[in-house]
Amino acid sequence: MFDLEEELKKLPAKPGVYLMHDKKDAIIYVGKAISLKNRVRQYFQASRNVSPKIERMISQIDHFEYIITDSEVEALVLESNLIKEHKPKYNTMLKDDKNYPYIKATTWEEYPRLLIARKQERDKSRYFGPFTSAGAAKDTLDLAHKIYKIRTCGRILPRDTGKERPCLNYHIGQCSAPCQGNITKEEYQENFRKAMKLIEGDYTEVTDYLTEKMMKASESLAFEEAAGYRDLISSVKKMAVRQKVTDFKGQDRDIIALARTLEEAVVQVFFVRDGKLVGRDHFHLNGTSGEKEEDILQDFIKQFYAGTPFIPREVMVEYNIADAALIEQWLGGRRGGKVHLLVPKRGSKERLVELAHKNAALVLTQDMERIKREEERTSGAMKEICSWLGITGVSRVESYDISNINGFQSVGSMVVFEDGRPKRSDYRKFKIKTVKGPDDYASMYEVLSRRFRHGIDEMKGLEEKGLFKETGSFTRFPDLVMMDGGRGQVNIAQKVLMELKLDIPVCGMVKDDRHRTRGLFFNGCELPVKTDSEGFHLMARIQDEVHRFAIEYHRSLRSKEQVKSVLDDIKGIGVARRKALMKHFQSIEAIKNATVEELLQAGGMNESAASNVYKFFHNV
Repeated sequence: MFDLEEELKKLPAKPGVYLMHDKKDAIIYVGKAISLKNRVRQYFQASRNVSPKIERMISQIDHFEYIITDSEVEALVLESNLIKEHKPKYNTMLKDDKNYPYIKATTWEEYPRLLIARKQERDKSRYFGPFTSAGAAKDTLDLAHKIYKIRTCGRILPRDTGKERPCLNYHIGQCSAPCQGNITKEEYQENFRKAMKLIEGDYTEVTDYLTEKMMKASESLAFEEAAGYRDLISSVKKMAVRQKVTDFKGQDRDIIALARTLEEAVVQVFFVRDGKLVGRDHFHLNGTSGEKEEDILQDFIKQFYAGTPFIPREVMVEYNIADAALIEQWLGGRRGGKVHLLVPKRGSKERLVELAHKNAALVLTQDMERIKREEERTSGAMKEICSWLGITGVSRVESYDISNINGFQSVGSMVVFEDGRPKRSDYRKFKIKTVKGPDDYASMYEVLSRRFRHGIDEMKGLEEKGLFKETGSFTRFPDLVMMDGGRGQVNIAQKVLMELKLDIPVCGMVKDDRHRTRGLFFNGCELPVKTDSEGFHLMARIQDEVHRFAIEYHRSLRSKEQVKSVLDDIKGIGVARRKALMKHFQSIEAIKNATVEELLQAGGMNESAASNVYKFFHNV
């Protein structure tokens, strides 16, 4: 039993991270503190002055835990990691988990390559970027290949020279085929040097080179070739326009500003690399209601730079933030050099921050309707389903399906929806181990028992090790189980939960005679639903997804030749009799319902074989 007063007395006056849990043991808030003793106690003081959002969070706290760190910087890093891992309900959350690509130049190779890379590694290669658009990185790379014919293959040169035929890129004029010895090492490396100048943003050399080529082709009356060079020059000029030169004298900066409404917030980031404004991006944030602008911006900065591999020398922001010095120290450690957080007050820098703010406001205005529609079809739809059931507080929903082929090799699927959106990383599939034949109820009992027993065992193991709960798809229990069926499926789920002493509501998605969803079965009765509502459409998506996941599992099993007929398990039934039975009865269900006399009518069947089939399906 958690004794709040006793636990508050035990809090150390040291830096660290605290985690607030609700009654279901879900982590609902993560915070850091210079002194855990002072910070955590503030939440439970009668004189506390907090935002309405934090007040709601406090009312839901059942217990807390904490982790001591050696410094406040370590606490900041741990806080960011835990927020990203657990996505607590009351933390301001960055919706967009974006990953910016690089162009990787393998300068250590004798015949170096230019490749797209998703992260910057500590190797001998040189990296350009990050690019704020995967399309922009690809366009730049394609242009470098077209103009300078740099190879993309993984052949080890010059060792593999002449061992294989040249690839398609050579035949379409985008590779000089060093693998065939068609170009000297010195010529190739000179072309590679020019390609890197193009990627760096030096367009003068490449434009002069292409113009010269175009003029020579024109003079030789090779007008088609000249037109090709003309098109390449046009592509280079478009890329040059995209990279607007600023007055930042070759430095790297990020410019960050915020726009918000009562419920929504958007942060705009301008990326300045080597003195050029190379791109911009925007990010939506959740859980900002009642928060101050400077606190929202601070939470964004911690989450954004925890996930991006590139740290600029300077970050210009719209508001002064409380942890500026701490964040500078953290980012400086990651960058390997000083990082400055600035709030420009005048001049061109202030105008750029203002421009970032205007862009954020424009994005927010344009996206409000889209965000509203998305919320209606996801979390809004989930709330509508809950209103039909008369329950609240549902975020995580799990749904299950049983599928088999000819009654054999039954499999189960589990899909997870959180706030009305599929969480595919938590999907799970099961091979039925204890049930023979096409018994969906028994198979569902096995699947649910394994799923929840696994979760209980995992949580016990984590508790014994002093680790956090809810770290995976099994340890996180649903707020609602939605069975694909009516009373029978619901009863199976409730039986499992009762045996395991778990209190989780269960409803069934009931279908009509045409296999269309018509209502919800809950607490012993069928509830009508509005078929033109977002809640109904979400139910359909959940059903479609759990079916799709089960069917895909079967397809993968069939591709491995792991699925066969249930008839193969019956004594005296070989390939010939199995085919004869299926040809005569057309389905396993018809065979299951046939008498011995009817089974004898199938080709090749004798009395012993027919009797074995009948006994198998009737457990005689």
